[in-house]
Amino acid sequence: MKSIWSFALKAAAFAAAGALAPQAASAQLFLYEPVFASGPVEPSDPLVGLPMPGATPAEYRAHLIWNLRSGLNVAALQCQFSPYLRAVDNYNGILAHHGRELAAAYSSLEAYFRRVHGRTGPRRFDDYSTQTYNNFSTFQAQLGFCQTAARIAREALARRQGEFGALAQARMRELRASLTVAHENFYFNRTPVPLSPINVAPPDCSRLRGRERRECERAN
Repeated sequence: MKSIWSFALKAAAFAAAGALAPQAASAQLFLYEPVFASGPVEPSDPLVGLPMPGATPAEYRAHLIWNLRSGLNVAALQCQFSPYLRAVDNYNGILAHHGRELAAAYSSLEAYFRRVHGRTGPRRFDDYSTQTYNNFSTFQAQLGFCQTAARIAREALARRQGEFGALAQARMRELRASLTVAHENFYFNRTPVPLSPINVAPPDCSRLRGRERRECERAN
């Protein structure tokens, strides 16, 4: 059976080994951040992820934690185009900082799939995990997803140990919403600045002579 660490790090295996301390810096991919739907979500809400029939409240909570971790894992893989997001470093830091809570969620989900599916439980768990990763993969909405995931990752590092589940409940709705395409608002929603008309005085033809004066007067 795979350990929590080999499983959690498989999509970021290329990252430097060990947790790296994140820098306290924000990063912007948009001049004006898109506004995504936000607000707390219950662990049993279908928005969280794949169906979990027959799950207990503790198993639903583990499901919520695992989905947020999976989303941040995908971000660590897909968002490296912007070094300012520090997607890999922050994700590694989350694994180190919240490792105990993530390990408990893994064990709870593993037990759920064994209880519900018996001998096929481990294979069903692998399928569940693969589909969960795939459901966070995006190309068209990559910028909005990456910026949102980066903000959530920074908050996860600021949270005390044992609070990753509370963070997942508070931010999962926003992370899911960020998978929809968002455009730069600066060009589409800015109010045009009115400009005063420019008055250009006609040229003074009186200083010209002959043909040049006649052409000047005809032009005006």
